[in-house]
Formats: sequence, structure tokens, C-alpha cells
Amino acid sequence: MEPEQGPEQRRLGRGTLLLMSVATGLSVAGNYFAQPLLGTIGHDLHLSAATAALVVTVAQVGYGLGLLLLVPLGDLLERRRLAVTLCAATAVFLTVTASAPNAALLLTGTALTGLTSVAAQVVVPYAATLAAPAERGRTVGTVMTGLLLGILLARTAAGLLTELGGWRTVYWVNAALMLLMALLLRLRLPALRTAAGLRYPALLRSTLALFAQEPVLRWRAVLGALTFAGFSVLWTAVAFLLSGPAYGWQESAIGLLGLVGAAGSLSASMAGRLSDRGLAHRVTGAAAFLLLGSWGLLAAGGAGGAWSLVALLAGVVVLDLAAQAVHVSNQNLVYGVRPEARNRLNSAYMTSYFVGGAAGSALTSVVWGAGGWGGVCTLGAGLAVAVVAVWVADLRRRRGLPGGTGVERKPVPASVPVTR
Repeated sequence: MEPEQGPEQRRLGRGTLLLMSVATGLSVAGNYFAQPLLGTIGHDLHLSAATAALVVTVAQVGYGLGLLLLVPLGDLLERRRLAVTLCAATAVFLTVTASAPNAALLLTGTALTGLTSVAAQVVVPYAATLAAPAERGRTVGTVMTGLLLGILLARTAAGLLTELGGWRTVYWVNAALMLLMALLLRLRLPALRTAAGLRYPALLRSTLALFAQEPVLRWRAVLGALTFAGFSVLWTAVAFLLSGPAYGWQESAIGLLGLVGAAGSLSASMAGRLSDRGLAHRVTGAAAFLLLGSWGLLAAGGAGGAWSLVALLAGVVVLDLAAQAVHVSNQNLVYGVRPEARNRLNSAYMTSYFVGGAAGSALTSVVWGAGGWGGVCTLGAGLAVAVVAVWVADLRRRRGLPGGTGVERKPVPASVPVTR
């Protein structure tokens, strides 16, 4: 690994950090636009409901493949060029979706957009590497706030833009913004290369090997998967609840719920700051118990009526706040394991995270049919109990290590590859 930089070389400017945050949000947003628009898209292209639903599935598959196959390239290729290329490619593939005359091109464009939208997962460890070690948690939290806002607000933006100009407008606008992001990242980011010393096949094998080599990655991957599973349970089922007899909301009103969830994303920055002070494990523990409590509020929100709505909205905010706190503290600890392998660590962690989310969504569709909102809340609470249990088990593991007391210490700053 190349020599460590001085702090003056490594400091990440506020404007550049904001740009990276916006870029991550816009990158991932394209994978969520279709969710509230499936009926509209299906009607316009004369698709069956099953075919229209594939739009969401192929986006998830594409994103999963990108996590496995493209994100590790950040430890092999020059990172600015990789991030810019992925953003530009996402813009191109969004135009394919926007102009699709049939199901084949729609699904192709959606899958390829999902594949390259992992630019967001290249930018996050990029920001962590550019940041001073003492500011890494805050930096990751800021960039993750942008990413999470992109996920939560994509549905709201999709509904508003569709009303203005049709569903294709959503993709045209995002394509233009992604092209702008590619240009700005090229102009504002410093070049950065980490010499992994591996060819691409060996790079992929080493990504998988990290699970066996790094216990921090294993424990945090499990925590992340369980947390995102619970997050997905809520956001998969809440539309069913709100559109049902208890509330009877229209799709446009349901989409606005993303604005409520966005309030919880603000916890990402605070979690990052606390992690910088060596409190990542405690942040995770507190957030795990908040996750459990949020499902009590959400369960009370299932009856309909004014007070139930208040409980539901409070539960959404608390769950999102807790989920983001767990995620950011996870990333801060994982990135500190091997600075020279941050992209591979992120690939391994985020793949686990994504698998957890997909499993949560799949379980929700089954549980909703069998037990309704009560069954969904039981499932979510069970996942939250598992998060608490894993956190406690990890705490005991750390106390059992040589010299382990369970008391956290501020991480020793890791060396950072030189930028040029």
C-alpha cells in the first residue's frame, strides 16, 4: 500500500462531500421509480400484471450482480474513472427504459440500470478513503444520508413527475441528472487508486474470502441483513395497509409517506459522528432496541383512525432512524478492517445487506396473505429480536477476546492510499 497522506491532502471538502451524497441518491433512485408506477407502465405498454411486476425483480437482480461483480473493481481500477463511467452508463440505460416501446427493452434497460447503479456503492467507500480517519464516520453518514433519501424519495418523485408528463418523464429526468453527476464527479473528485495486486478473478475470490478472514465483517453482515430485512418488511407491506379498508389512501398519498421516512434518514449523519468517537457498537445496540420498539408503534397503527395514523407515522420514523443508525455504524466498523480493501469489504457487506432485504420482501408477501398487518408486525418484531440477540452475542464475543472488556476504544487511524 502506498504511503499515508498528510491530513491537508486527505481532507474532503464540504462541497465535494455534498456532491458525492447527491450522486449516490440519484444513482439508486432509478431502481425504485417503477414501484408506484407498475400499473401505469403496464397499461401504457399493454403488459400483464405479472410482466409489469418483473420490472422490480430485474432491477433487484441487476443491482445484486453489480454488487458482486462491479463494486470490487474499486480496489483494482482508478476510482474516479470507475465512478464516472458507472454514472454515465446509468444515464444511458435510463434512456433505454424511458424510450422502451415494449417489455423486452423495458426490462433490459431496467436490469442494466440496476447493474450500473452500484456507482453509489463505489462512491461511499471512495468518500471514506478520502476523509481523514477521525472524520470517517461523519463522512460515511453524510453520503449515506443522500443514498437513503434517494431510496425513500424516489417513489414520491416518480408520482409527481408522472402527473406532470407521464411515466417516461421520470426516467428522462433522472438520465439527465446522472449525466450531470458524471461530469461533476469527473471535475471535482481527485483521482484515487488502491493497488490490490490482483487480477479480476482473484479479486472476486478474495471478496468471498473476506468473510472467512474477518469476524467483524461476518457479524456486521448478519446485523445488516436482519436490519434491512425488517426495513423491507415495513416498506413492502405499508402500501397494502394504507390502500386497504383501514385507511383507503390513493397511490399519490401513499407515495408521500416517503417524506415521513426521510426524516429517519437524518440519523445517518449523527450515527456517523458517534462512530467517530468510538461508539459504533453502542449506537448499534441502542438502535437495535429502537427497532424492536418501533414495531409496537407500527402494530398500533393498523386499526385506522387519527391516533392509529399518528402511531403508524411515529413507527415509520423510529424504524427508519434505527435502521440507518445500524447501517452506518456497520459500515464504519467494516471500512476500518482493511483500508486497502474497502470496495471488496463493501461488496461483501452490501451483498449480504441486499440479500436480507430481498428475503424480507419475499417473506412479507407470504405473511400478509396469511396474517395481514398483525402478521407483518409479528414478522418485523421477530427480526428486530434477532438483531438484538446478534448484537448481544457479538458483545459477548468481543468481551471474550484477549484483553476484551466490551468497552469501546476510538479506532486507530488507518493509513490511506495516496491520491493524485
